[in-house]
Amino acid sequence: MTARVAGGAAAPGEHAPGDDLAAGAAPGGARRQRVAAYGILRDRDARVLLVRAAPYLTVAGRWFLPGGGVEHGEAPLAALRREVEEETGLNVHDALLVGVLSDTWPVPDGTLLHTVRLLYRVDGWDGTVRSEAQGSSDLAEWFGPSDLERLPLARYAREALTTFG
Repeated sequence: MTARVAGGAAAPGEHAPGDDLAAGAAPGGARRQRVAAYGILRDRDARVLLVRAAPYLTVAGRWFLPGGGVEHGEAPLAALRREVEEETGLNVHDALLVGVLSDTWPVPDGTLLHTVRLLYRVDGWDGTVRSEAQGSSDLAEWFGPSDLERLPLARYAREALTTFG
């Protein structure tokens, strides 16, 4: 389940703290939390930049917003800049935090993963788009609004684009 803002009581249909069974994880299983920063980049033609998950991942072939995990001690905006450059070759200059999504999902080893996703609208960048070499994504590409309907888009990415961008 996803919330627009992290924290606070769970809304109807969302998971409350400790509600592992509703999320599909084994009772008493491991838990992990991840904070990540993602960018919504749109060009002059209203196309959005997406990255495709690499073949070795369990989500291979799904499309995501460029971005990724915030490392311990790293500022979220610095993480956004680092991840966007790694995955797309672009250097972010102007970004504004526009929202937060939070979800829980059981990963293949049974761990219940709670991800807090910080979403930035990126209005300024430079560089040339290129795909990541040997990383978590294997292709970076611009897509127009009509293209998004046919893509296997990650659930959070679809929600982020619908809600924030």
